[in-house]
Amino acid sequence: MTLIYRGIALFVLVSILRCLFREKDFWKQVTATMVVVPLVMRILLVK
Repeated sequence: MTLIYRGIALFVLVSILRCLFREKDFWKQVTATMVVVPLVMRILLVK
């Protein structure tokens, strides 16, 4: 079950990273970065 959870989180992380590098607006990049940090922590199972 943990592998499925981490896989879903990884999929969402990759999708957000793609949007982050394609986006030209600085504030949208900042918002995407704020979403990326908790996702990385979830993938690494850090609370």
